[in-house]
Amino acid sequence: MTIRNRSARLTALLASASMLPVLAAPMAVAQDESASTPMQQDVITVTARRREESIMDVPLSVTAISGDQLETQGSPDITYVGQTTPNVTLEVSRGTNTTLSAFIRGVGQQDPVSGFESGVGLYLDDVYLNRPQAAVLDIYDVERIEVLRGPQGTLYGRNTIGGAVKYVTRRLDPDAPTLNARLNVGSYEQIDAIVSGSVPLSDTFRVGGAVASLNRGGYGTNLTTGEDNYNKDVLAFRASAEFEPNDQWFFRLSADTLEDNSAPRQGHRLIPGALSGAPVLNNEFDTRAGLNVISQNVEASGVSLLAEYRHNDQWTFRNILSYRDDESATPIDFDSLPAADLDVPAIYTNDQFSEEFQVLYEGDRISGVAGFYYLDANSSTVFDVLLGTTGALINLPGLNAQTFGDVSTETWSVFADVSFDLNDWVSASIGGRYTNDQRSSTVLRRTYIGGFSEFFGGNPTLIATTSNFTGTNEWTDFSPRASLNFTVNDQNSVYFSYSQGFKGGSFDPRGQTSAAPDFDNSGAVTADEVFRFMSFDPEEVDSYEVGWRLDNGRYRHAVAVFFMDYQDVQIPGSVGVDTNGDGINDTFTGVTTNAAAATIQGVEYEGSVLIADDMSGNGDTLSLNWAVGLLDGEYDSFINAFGVDISNQVQIQNTPDMTASATLTYTVPVRQGELTILNTLSHRGDSSQFEIPFAAIDQEAFTLWNASVVWDSDDGRWQFGVHGRNLTDERYRVAGYDFVNNATLAPELGLEGTLTAFYGDPRTVTGTIAFRY
Repeated sequence: MTIRNRSARLTALLASASMLPVLAAPMAVAQDESASTPMQQDVITVTARRREESIMDVPLSVTAISGDQLETQGSPDITYVGQTTPNVTLEVSRGTNTTLSAFIRGVGQQDPVSGFESGVGLYLDDVYLNRPQAAVLDIYDVERIEVLRGPQGTLYGRNTIGGAVKYVTRRLDPDAPTLNARLNVGSYEQIDAIVSGSVPLSDTFRVGGAVASLNRGGYGTNLTTGEDNYNKDVLAFRASAEFEPNDQWFFRLSADTLEDNSAPRQGHRLIPGALSGAPVLNNEFDTRAGLNVISQNVEASGVSLLAEYRHNDQWTFRNILSYRDDESATPIDFDSLPAADLDVPAIYTNDQFSEEFQVLYEGDRISGVAGFYYLDANSSTVFDVLLGTTGALINLPGLNAQTFGDVSTETWSVFADVSFDLNDWVSASIGGRYTNDQRSSTVLRRTYIGGFSEFFGGNPTLIATTSNFTGTNEWTDFSPRASLNFTVNDQNSVYFSYSQGFKGGSFDPRGQTSAAPDFDNSGAVTADEVFRFMSFDPEEVDSYEVGWRLDNGRYRHAVAVFFMDYQDVQIPGSVGVDTNGDGINDTFTGVTTNAAAATIQGVEYEGSVLIADDMSGNGDTLSLNWAVGLLDGEYDSFINAFGVDISNQVQIQNTPDMTASATLTYTVPVRQGELTILNTLSHRGDSSQFEIPFAAIDQEAFTLWNASVVWDSDDGRWQFGVHGRNLTDERYRVAGYDFVNNATLAPELGLEGTLTAFYGDPRTVTGTIAFRY
């Protein structure tokens, strides 16, 4: 049987099986009304405030998903968490397998270029990942994932203005050896093998590790090079050792590494070639990209040491020491055609050292955390912009605008957050964070003829240096937070919170100093004006939130209403530049300004209900989970490069006005085990790829249908499953490049016209088998 035919038959099987819980629902409700001992849902415990507590007691918007849930759903990587979390966008960045684009409540970062703070903080076992490269974490050996919406900074780690995503791996079993193995086989020649295990070497010391080999053929083909497009070839390792000499001390040393040797992920042209007339391809996952001067490769690794001392029942001291680095090489063919119209080979390197010390107190009525955080990081990038067709037209063969940008960050902060019970039903929290950020940057831009630079195997001729910039800047900030939590009764709690978020300023490593404008119209561009053009200031947000949580055992929900005043919004972009006045853009420059202010408000409603249990007398259950996010965001001001306010023409990017999901789960005992059937519908409203809407590249509203059938043995040893994702084979855009006039589609950089899109995964069906010991 071919893979394609097998996938079609498995899809039909999933579609038939997924109707079972829907057909059984009316009977389930009728029988539930007479149930004498109703089943209750498990209590959800999170560590969003650096201590274990019921999610009912947390005055924050937080979604927690366990590792077991993720495996049952068949979620392959962290981006799939965004499909069922309100007002959250987690997507693979354009042109990669492993770089993350994250937005929460309209705040995030689309362009992964060096020099920019992320609007959403990503944490791996309490270690903040400073850059989005290698941040699309695959789901393996994970204890849970927590998504915190709204500004964070008074409780741990780095200040983040939009929210945080915490990836928590499993701790080692202190009592007995463990072994977990999982094999996934599915569509597009998918074969994943994941093995993890641990062994206690003594009563106080244990070691463990995990290895994941993740492989898949391409969803499409590069018709020029013959390579797969959208394939996957990832090898990841994780190892840890835990030492617990007594009840007071705990140490954990962890190390991880990842290597991604997938083929370059190239885009799909949305318009014919303006110069070559190349037609639009029928398959959105096919491409004609011809850039191949470097091979795609991503390597990332990290090591961390957690030391925890529990002095007594009230006081705990914790220290988290970490070092991480990564390097990515990627050939980005913007125009996605064989000719070098707009070809950009790039190399990104990042490293970071972080130190965090925390003091935690938990008393009868007072609890809290205070800490110190330090980060020393460097991010550099070098890339060529080969404008081969443009160079041929203006008699500059092999025209190449090379950029080298290096940004160093040194930041330290102190933070504290204290909660105290005013009485048995009212508690208050107050916190604050003082941050000192320093950025140093070097930007060197040179223009060559004769092709690619020495970084990519060439030997061109230098004809101009358009930027030779070195600068340093420093910012300080104090961000407060306060909340009130009312425990109305055993089932209901209401909270009110205010928090302020801060995102540091920096320098745009793509900036061209020779393109700096004469801001004061003095007739000459001064050094201060160049500095102003190359740098941008921090942004801030004031967030107000009201929440209501209810949990009566069978039904629970979390409702949040929020309002955000977003100031000095950093707007990054790239524009073509005509250096000689002949009407043809022969280079480009990065332009980042604090040109915007926005108001963002919305509602989030998450919940679950146990519809029925033991509805047929054999222990089966039917439950429903849902999440709805409504968001209304608009720019109050948005000053363009010509000094004109175009706030009535722009939108909040990558942020639909509605996100919604619903998962219906039916479980029934079958042959010394439990069969679980899940159906998930995930809906996203219209969204704009960039601030200025452009129907040709933006994504209209769409809905995805995922379904799974999973059997777990009663002893927990075996699991068999079939997972179907995007069963209706929806084609939806997650990213793109736009270098054309939005009104006429005329090229703005290059001669072919760059308007390309990248797409989410097509329909896939995966069979899994897992063994646990």
